[in-house]
Amino acid sequence: MTELDVYTKDGTTDYRKEPAVKNKTGTWKACPFILGNECCERLAYYGINTNMVNYLKTKMHQTNVQAVNNVTTWSGTCYVTPLIGAFLADAYLGRYRTIATFSIIYVMGMTLLTLAASVNGLKPNCDSQGVCEPTGLQTAIFFIGLYLIALGTGGIKPCVSSFGADQFDDSDEKEKRSKSSFFNWFYFSINIGALVAASVLVYIQTNVGWGWGFGIPAVAMAIAVVSFFSGTRIYRNQMPGGSPLTRIFQVVVAATRKFKASMPADSSLLYETTADEESAVKGSRKLNHTEELKFFDKACIETESDHIKGKVDPWRLCTVTQVEELKSIIRLLPIWATGIIFSAVYSQMGTLFVLQGNTMDLHMGPSFQIPSATLSIFDTLSVLFWVPVYDQIIIPFVRRFTGHRNGFTQLQRMGIGLFISIFAMLAAAALEIVRLHIVKKNNYYDLDHIPISVFWQVPQYFIIGCAEVFTFIGQLEFFYEQAPDAMRSFCSALALITNALGNYLSTALVDIVSDVTTKNGKQGWIPNNLNYGHLHYFFLLLAVLSVINLVVYCIVARFYTYKKAAGSID
Repeated sequence: MTELDVYTKDGTTDYRKEPAVKNKTGTWKACPFILGNECCERLAYYGINTNMVNYLKTKMHQTNVQAVNNVTTWSGTCYVTPLIGAFLADAYLGRYRTIATFSIIYVMGMTLLTLAASVNGLKPNCDSQGVCEPTGLQTAIFFIGLYLIALGTGGIKPCVSSFGADQFDDSDEKEKRSKSSFFNWFYFSINIGALVAASVLVYIQTNVGWGWGFGIPAVAMAIAVVSFFSGTRIYRNQMPGGSPLTRIFQVVVAATRKFKASMPADSSLLYETTADEESAVKGSRKLNHTEELKFFDKACIETESDHIKGKVDPWRLCTVTQVEELKSIIRLLPIWATGIIFSAVYSQMGTLFVLQGNTMDLHMGPSFQIPSATLSIFDTLSVLFWVPVYDQIIIPFVRRFTGHRNGFTQLQRMGIGLFISIFAMLAAAALEIVRLHIVKKNNYYDLDHIPISVFWQVPQYFIIGCAEVFTFIGQLEFFYEQAPDAMRSFCSALALITNALGNYLSTALVDIVSDVTTKNGKQGWIPNNLNYGHLHYFFLLLAVLSVINLVVYCIVARFYTYKKAAGSID
């Protein structure tokens, strides 16, 4: 082994900020600490999120509307704060220090929340009838804890998947193949945590007490922190590259200033640091020039005035790498936008699937009834089933035909997931058609629970879980791989935003459909009594939108240009 083969070639360093030694750092030996951290963090998050609406109603004495709005506002905040964590990680702190810092904030929030639910004086006082009246101080402490959690998850969520992928060197063929497998097992870890939260923790919160119900997630988050710090000595760390927003604006300003300048015939004449110099973007590999979006290339055109004062002014002259960073982000946006419809489909599991299930037979056995929301476990079980099947069976099988190390390309994988998601909506619509047929045939319009088992919903949950394995995991890998080295946390946060926008889109569609279909005194598609409605029309609408989205995705993906970093493997 030569001296060059001893160290990684992607610019990563060890905990002492020395070049990372390949056989002593990173790869799968570092991943258990990261996957353990993610599993425990997601258990803590879903342990709070899954049943929060009931706590707000029963203990904080809030109405249905207040409780739902507080939960959705908090959940939305949890998908916005990753922009803060991503910016700090890429610009100043690096992913390791960002995760470490925000994990501590997360534990503080979990601890405060547990105290607010269990300690006399901090938890709301309830009368003999179970009616609780929290004081202003008790309410304030509870929500401070809740939003500390939102801030904490904002620093962890956009960084942890990227940090795990940083443990594999792009310039090493074997390690690069393992990186794709890492994203599969990362998502597997998320769903292990979600499964425990949706089953065990919800039961404890409902039947044992909220103090234990919040205390266990707090302990899980403390374990997550310990797990993360345990791997410090073997982690590979990507150095922060300075503010990505500043670099983007520098390219725009420099290109605008030189919009009249003529492009050289040979792109090699565009400005870049010399071959033996590091990239001008700290902690990033150099990026090769691409032909698209040529306007921004003007920022790389050298003129005599650029060197008058000796030192190059980045607001007048940018490197090719800096320009290609901006191009990479712009190329990602159309692919990113097509994820919004998929997220809207995914969001039905927590809304209309539950309402549909509420109208069906909830019995499991002669006397035991299950909440319809519990069926979301089958989505989690589907993910836990498909991840190892995809990783161990589908990839090796497809690789024989495609020759691609990952079986499918990232874009192909996401497209397959978009295609599968259409069938989830068709399955939900078909079930609703059958349910309404039973209602009409037997005049069950005013019956609360139609004699058709809620377990007929399992296929639609299972199909969405399968689609997740292709699309959501594909997104994790795609946004990491195609993001510039010094902007990977930011791009991971960008991918998370599609979840929030998908929920907002679903809400908007429901509002529009309700307004349009209830005119002239009609019941509409989604009335309070679904037996008089046409819920299947809404599912079919989402199926049609998903088909259109898939067509747009195929067109966008067809013309997408993959990023090519110097020294990486295609």
